[in-house]
Amino acid sequence: MPELSPVALRAARRRARLSLVAGVALGSTGHIAAVTVATIVAKDMLGSATLAGAPGATVVGGAAIGSVVLSALMARRGRRTGLVAGYAIGVGGALVATASVLLASFPLLLLGTLFIGFGNTSNQLSRYTAADLVPADRRASAIGTVVWGATVGSVAGPWLVPISSDLAAAVGLAPLAGPYLVPVAFVTIAAVLSFVLLRPDPYDIADESAPRAREAEPVGGALTLRATLLRPGVMVSIVALIAGQFVMVLIMTMTPLHMTQHGHNLGAVGAVLSAHTLGMFALSPLSGRLTERLGAVRTIVLGTVVLGGSSVMAAAAPPTGGDLLLVALFLLGLGWNLGFVAGSTLLSEQLEIHERTRVQGVADALIWSSAAAASLGSGVIMAITGYAALGVLGAGCVVIPIVALRANAAALRDRRRADGAADGG
Repeated sequence: MPELSPVALRAARRRARLSLVAGVALGSTGHIAAVTVATIVAKDMLGSATLAGAPGATVVGGAAIGSVVLSALMARRGRRTGLVAGYAIGVGGALVATASVLLASFPLLLLGTLFIGFGNTSNQLSRYTAADLVPADRRASAIGTVVWGATVGSVAGPWLVPISSDLAAAVGLAPLAGPYLVPVAFVTIAAVLSFVLLRPDPYDIADESAPRAREAEPVGGALTLRATLLRPGVMVSIVALIAGQFVMVLIMTMTPLHMTQHGHNLGAVGAVLSAHTLGMFALSPLSGRLTERLGAVRTIVLGTVVLGGSSVMAAAAPPTGGDLLLVALFLLGLGWNLGFVAGSTLLSEQLEIHERTRVQGVADALIWSSAAAASLGSGVIMAITGYAALGVLGAGCVVIPIVALRANAAALRDRRRADGAADGG
């Protein structure tokens, strides 16, 4: 690629960042509209709720697979190709899911939601792409801004469900086919925007300021993936991301059922979930700024403390205490967001540009796998011991990243000193 002038380079990076935020806003709108009705569609097809959660599991499974596959594709062909491919597969999945509703085919629904989850990987990997485009001291803000784009989807996705259902019925289709046509439209636009605006490829215009020298651990002349994952900073960031995702999904998944079982109406359930979503996404730019001000490690600790406190609040909330649950679920989302933005930032900081896609893909695959485990396990735990046990377990799990941070504190301090010396040099 011809070398760009400083002005052209800044313009290309700015255009790419705007494209990434727009892509996440559009992609998350389609994704959330689709997953909102997944359990309803499954129950209608099967006549019972026994396997109604299966489409949710295939969505998460698709995201785990997509994280590995798309990151490998990005390493070979660039960020742009990987993002567009993911969005395209998501559109294909939405078309298959639409057909499943029209044909009343449960296997087709599972296949469609698997590909929808795969497509959602493009939304998730966009945060790392944005981090590549800015200097090291602004990565957290870049990640926070892209994560904030999902706020649009969290509001617009559920809002479009009844509208799209009515439109589908108006043209003679099954009403529940409508929400699956939302990602067909919105994710297609995200793919087109990425294809057109991510030029040059984000890899080619990545900011490589403050390069870090590190000793190689050669196996056949190259660092192995295992060796990279075992670096203290990489390991700590992944542990923090996994723990945050696990705790958040563990409690959030069963909250609607817990509330309806104790007499709360759907309006109250919706208010609690809206507060949770607000905590998850709306304050992402603030989380980015906080990470830059306090540092990624301190922000991870803060997020972990908030997660632990919200877990205890959820466990302590009386069955009729909707207000306390609302606060607990908001804080649960906020704690997750702090850890997600700071953990993603720390992970990017620990990796050279040529290492990032593969390791980030593995990290996201582990995150989504933990979400699947939490989603499947939460129902079993609640059925056996009750909702409060989920909060107690969540509070216990947040100890894990704290232990990881303590165990690797010296190595992280040495790394920060080395980075400071490199920056000063």
